[in-house]
Amino acid sequence: MLTLYEKFKMKFIPENIYHVYNQGNNKQDIFIEDFQFSYFLQLYKEYVVLHCETLAWCLMNNHFHFMIYTDSRCAELKKQGGLLLDPITNGFRKLLSTYAHEFNVKNNRSGSLFRPKTKSICLNDEAELNNTFVSKQDYYRNAFDYIHRNPVEAGIVKDLDQWKWSSYRSFLGLRAHSICNIQLAKEICGLV
Repeated sequence: MLTLYEKFKMKFIPENIYHVYNQGNNKQDIFIEDFQFSYFLQLYKEYVVLHCETLAWCLMNNHFHFMIYTDSRCAELKKQGGLLLDPITNGFRKLLSTYAHEFNVKNNRSGSLFRPKTKSICLNDEAELNNTFVSKQDYYRNAFDYIHRNPVEAGIVKDLDQWKWSSYRSFLGLRAHSICNIQLAKEICGLV
């Protein structure tokens, strides 16, 4: 049985699907203006996209979600200071530290912007799946839907396609360029 820390620890293994998320320290906003959402996605493309396939994402004012699929690209560990990190963990580390630095400079603040530990749940975890009583594909679809429903559940918008800071619009064909692997997401989540 995994401890709570081990369950949510950032460690990525090939051929798995993960839900990765974090929020502002003390639930503070991490995105205030549109350009900040865009800048965060630009950094995500620079630091994370090269190492995995993105299946879904949603940026909210005070938190973010990504659903990713890992392959052999994440297997090569590299030394970062005193740690051995896979490239996805290191990518998220760079993403958050770079973004936080720029956010702090622009907003004349210092200190931690994000909660100390970015969480990742392996959606292929058999113990987790056994507790859900649904098929693997339904479990993936539930995570996919959960990520996209965040703005509606928060009462920010009435319809999913109204929130421009998620991948939902990509799946409707309303966004020209997507960081998501749409075809793979459809296969994995059983989307029609």
